[in-house]
Amino acid sequence: MKRLTIITLAVCLLVQVGFAQSKLGQTGAQFLSVGSDAWAGGMAGAMTVVEMASASLLFNPAGMARMDSRISVTASQNQWIADINHNLFTVAIRPADGKYGVLGASLISVDYGELQGTMVWDNAKGYIDTELLTPSSYALGVGYAAVLNDKFSVGGQLKYIGLDYSRSVYPDINENADTVKSHIAYASAFDFGTLFRTGWHSLAFGMSMRNFSNEVRFEKEAFQLPLTFSIGIGMDVFDLVRQRMGNQQLMVTLDAQHYRSSPEQILMGIEYRPLSALALRAGLYTSEDENSGSFDENDLSFGFGINQFGLALDYAYTPMGVWNEVHRISARFSF
Repeated sequence: MKRLTIITLAVCLLVQVGFAQSKLGQTGAQFLSVGSDAWAGGMAGAMTVVEMASASLLFNPAGMARMDSRISVTASQNQWIADINHNLFTVAIRPADGKYGVLGASLISVDYGELQGTMVWDNAKGYIDTELLTPSSYALGVGYAAVLNDKFSVGGQLKYIGLDYSRSVYPDINENADTVKSHIAYASAFDFGTLFRTGWHSLAFGMSMRNFSNEVRFEKEAFQLPLTFSIGIGMDVFDLVRQRMGNQQLMVTLDAQHYRSSPEQILMGIEYRPLSALALRAGLYTSEDENSGSFDENDLSFGFGINQFGLALDYAYTPMGVWNEVHRISARFSF
């Protein structure tokens, strides 16, 4: 078991170092990079070491391994920018009290709303309207997580992704009839993560790799999915003064994220629990400036959660500048 742990950690480190030196490139299916969970949204997405039961499939599948309930369900609704509806559903089952690990499944669906289709035409505008288009996307995943020893856990998820970008209508220069082409593509992707409890109070380290896949092709053009690597650290800092703080908790998390298509980001999250049933959250996004290499403040996020009798409701608010604001709502149930 010790050898397996060391080998896994070594592979994760080598993968992180190798990809950190790659150049930025274009990617598609960006909905896979959007965090719709309200718990995570309130903490700026710095969730690599946070154990979220079934919702861990969205950030680090290893965080699902130690869930203490038999069944966990999460449903979220995200009013994303440009009137895009981003919804998700996750479920996890712990058979035989976790003896054989934890099984999970996830579904992300995206509705981009209605878009006016156009077609090239010989008139003053150069085009005419055709029909209303309703593009959409989804990702369906199946995951597994297991505890390898008292400190180390691993998890993974296999996803099937569908992209339906509606259709195009344009005149055919060789035929009298117009040509209609549907823009639909499918892909598979893999997520993997590890979580390491140090044994010193609640200090933990984590790593995740998300959206590892082959190229996706539309017609003659191909693109990559938004591959993302995360390294995180987190701790309940009230553990250092536990006798004075009683049952209060103050979880502080820090994630470093490397993207295939955008500069690195540092994410910081804070969750304060004055009571076991109430959580107050805040987060900070920072991103690297491509010219100076320094990290500048980007955005704040805020949220709260209420938890009682196995049912939890979470809300997150994120200002998005010219895109106004983003609201996320999640409901969780476990027993």
